Amino acid sequence: MNAFNNLILWLDQFLGSAAYFPWLLLGTGFFFTIYLKFPQIRFFKHAIKVVSGKYDKDDDKGDTSHFGALTTALSGTVGTGNIGGVGLALFLGGPAALFWMWATAFFGMTTKFVEVTLSHKYRDVDSEGKIAGGPMYYMEKKLNMKWLAVMFSIAVIVSSFGSGNMPQINSIAAGLNETFGIKPMLTGAVLSVLLLMVIVGGIKRIVTFTEAIVPTMALIYIIGALGVIFYNLENIIPSFLMIFSDIMNGSAATGGFLGA
Repeated sequence: MNAFNNLILWLDQFLGSAAYFPWLLLGTGFFFTIYLKFPQIRFFKHAIKVVSGKYDKDDDKGDTSHFGALTTALSGTVGTGNIGGVGLALFLGGPAALFWMWATAFFGMTTKFVEVTLSHKYRDVDSEGKIAGGPMYYMEKKLNMKWLAVMFSIAVIVSSFGSGNMPQINSIAAGLNETFGIKPMLTGAVLSVLLLMVIVGGIKRIVTFTEAIVPTMALIYIIGALGVIFYNLENIIPSFLMIFSDIMNGSAATGGFLGA
């Protein structure tokens, strides 16, 4: 186990903790945004129509609706991303980190757009109509880099045991333990049972669950955020001044990238 941990730390020196890595992510998003002429703006109205079900058909291929795919993707980010991520960014980079989070989110939308589009274009459909896709498929089919597809798949599997579930479970367990004195072991056990009840039903049950709960989660978050803003109206302008006064600070950029 120690050897595996040392390997992860060694790889992290060249990836997540490397100074060039966040700038590479932002630069990639910037390139795609310019090359595709700001699709996150031009296609925003169309995206709303897609997720609202305007283009859904009963004979469409696949196991999920457009809205179901969206809620499933958001289910892993609402909470950990927009609460824990923002807190991490502010802790590491101060108020100016928020600017770099905005920049990363804006240009990152195009990177995600490209990734998902390619994943759809090069996905596999078996004889039973089951669909499998993802970056590993276009890495193998279009780029002819099977080795890269294998490495990516392994990295995703390893990540699923770390950032894929540990921050979420830890945040819930820590919050319940601090507020109500519930032992983290008990929280983990209950959540494991609840999670099992959902995932054993396959992607269709997962989508049904996320379609019901994610909009509620998002609504609660938005209402809470608006409540905080209205309660602190007098601090809005000073807050923006603090954000834009130190945006070229290196720690602010790093904090923003890591938080995003």
